[in-house]
Order: sequence, then structure tokens, then C-alpha cells
Amino acid sequence: MIRRLPVSAPSRPPRLPTPWRLSMLLSVLLCGCALSGSPPDLRTASDQTDADRLAQVRLELASGYFSMGQAATALDEVKRALAIKPDFAQALNLRGLIYGQMGQVALAEDSFRRALQLTPRDPDVVHNYAWFLCQLRRWQEADAWFLAAIDRSAPAGAARSWRARGVCLGAAQRLEAALDALARADELEPAHPVTTYHLALTLMASGRSEAARARLEPLLQQAETLTEPVLWLAVRLAHRAGDESATRRWAGLLQARFPGSAAASRLSRGSYDE
Repeated sequence: MIRRLPVSAPSRPPRLPTPWRLSMLLSVLLCGCALSGSPPDLRTASDQTDADRLAQVRLELASGYFSMGQAATALDEVKRALAIKPDFAQALNLRGLIYGQMGQVALAEDSFRRALQLTPRDPDVVHNYAWFLCQLRRWQEADAWFLAAIDRSAPAGAARSWRARGVCLGAAQRLEAALDALARADELEPAHPVTTYHLALTLMASGRSEAARARLEPLLQQAETLTEPVLWLAVRLAHRAGDESATRRWAGLLQARFPGSAAASRLSRGSYDE
């Protein structure tokens, strides 16, 4: 199953286990001679056909269902959108995400590749395909596509791909490269909770536990960011540091907030390194 990033994913992207919009260039030909044809006008809402509008509605419904975890219903709506407009790249992109979450790898890859053929410079499609490849542990391919997404993104959008690239590099155990990528994401979008969490996690994995505790601290000061992964990481870091008071504090909060969670189960077994 393809997973999405924790806390709030990078644009529709899925999430790795604890331890997801490229600009188009428009050129206008200017010359002093007569042209055999006029350049095409910009496409605006008034140019949409009834079929375009109906396909867009179906896509919006599909996106809503997918965000609520109703993948099968979302897939039905995507199919309806594509029946109306077979070359609808955004629908193919979403279909790739849906099939990926369903574990239908071949169908997901086919959807992403078809979307890329239609819109090769769309950052959403490039980013999502990169994340899909990362989930398949095709590390080198994923990294190349993340770099392509970054290259095609505006600065605001690039943070998402730097962040996902850092998470993917961390999963591939390329820890220093992961820290560099996450640092770039943090520069572009400071204090994003997903970036902060993964910076702390990667610092711990690279043996810099005190730096990891310092990096995690801002998330421990806000109720809305005290998620299961954040609390479990806080427990692990406190335990490594021999800080019994902090270990008890974060362990108690983890058990109180997420009593049936995988992290609470690990805690009860004393499995701090899982």
C-alpha cells in the first residue's frame, strides 16, 4: 500500500512509516513580418466546454472522497471524469494516487506515466510520481524525479518536494543527504511540523540525539502537534539521554492520548528502538 506523509502531507502525497505545481512557460513569437497563423490565446474559464466543467466536478468529488479515505468511491468518480475527458491529466494523476494506495502498483504507474505524457512539467504529477517511486524503494529513480519536481516548482511549492525528498532519502539511509534536503525545506517553509519531525528523527538516526531533542522541542510545546509519532520520538530521545523524568512524562502522555496505538504497544514492551 502506498502511504502518505504524516501530519499534513505535501500535496496529496501519502506517508512513510515512522523511523507527498510546476509552472508552464508561455512564449510569444514577435517579429516584424507577416505570420501564417496567430499564436493561440490563453485558455480561461470562458473557454471551458460543458464536458470540461463536468469532468472537473467529478474530479473535485473524487478528491474529496480520497481525502476522506474512501478510495473505491474516489476511483469511481475519477473513472467518470476520464470517461468524459480521457486526456484529463489531473484525473490520471489522482488515479495514480488512488491505485497506489490500493496497492495496484502497475495500474498506478501507468496512470502517472500517462499524466506525465500529457503534462510533463506539472509539479504535482512529477512530485506524486516521485513519492510513488519512493514507496516502492526505487530510491535513485525517486530522487531524480524529486529533483525534477523541485526544478519545475515555484519556491513555495519547492518546499514540499524538498521535504518529501528528505523523508525518502532518510528511508534509504542516506542520512546526511536527507538532513540537507530537510534543511532546504525548512529554509523555504520554516517551522513546518512534518519537516521539524523528520529533521529530529534523522538527527537521532545519525547519532545526534541531543540535537534531535532540541529540534523536536517546538513540537512538544503545542497541543496540536503532539501526535503519536512526535510523542514516541520524544520518549525514545528522553530514554536515550537517560532522562527518566522526561521519559515518564512523554510516555504517560502517549499512553493517555493513544492507548491502542502501535507506539503505545512498543512502549509497553520496552522496545525503544523499533
